[in-house]
Amino acid sequence: MEKDMTGDVVELTYRPVAADFISAVRARMWLGRTGRRLRTLCVVAGFFLVLEVVLLVTGKPGVPLVLLVGSVAVPSLTLLSPWLLARQVQRLTDRQGVFRVTVTDAGVSVATDTATTTITWRAQPRYRETDRVFVLVSDDKNATGFTMLPKHGLPDRADVDRLRALLDRHLTRC
Repeated sequence: MEKDMTGDVVELTYRPVAADFISAVRARMWLGRTGRRLRTLCVVAGFFLVLEVVLLVTGKPGVPLVLLVGSVAVPSLTLLSPWLLARQVQRLTDRQGVFRVTVTDAGVSVATDTATTTITWRAQPRYRETDRVFVLVSDDKNATGFTMLPKHGLPDRADVDRLRALLDRHLTRC
């Protein structure tokens, strides 16, 4: 376990893959206002879909085609949107090369072949864990800012627990 003067240090080295982005976008999507709106829209579309099925089964005429199409299209697009967005982000990050991330008690430093940035804990004070990634997010209504830390970037499986402990010390799990 590496230590520096300020405490624990966890390092990641990785090339992001589409599955990482899909996992991160899904996690982030449900945290913000947009995610709440999408969930509500899916529930409403599901209600109309069930209503349409009941009307069709009971032989009641007059199910508008637009409701049927909308009830199928809205949930489908909602489920596909993380995949579509992740594919776009993947293409953008491919040009940045290998990501080298250092997580310390001071925050997160990200270096690529083209840029270097540091994110303080105050900038993204919440995080969510998925089976593939840790996603650090800003606390604004839409969770606009986010940083993805893929677990496959850690040198050892035990580092997942170390990273989780470091994030728990500084961030709120959501």
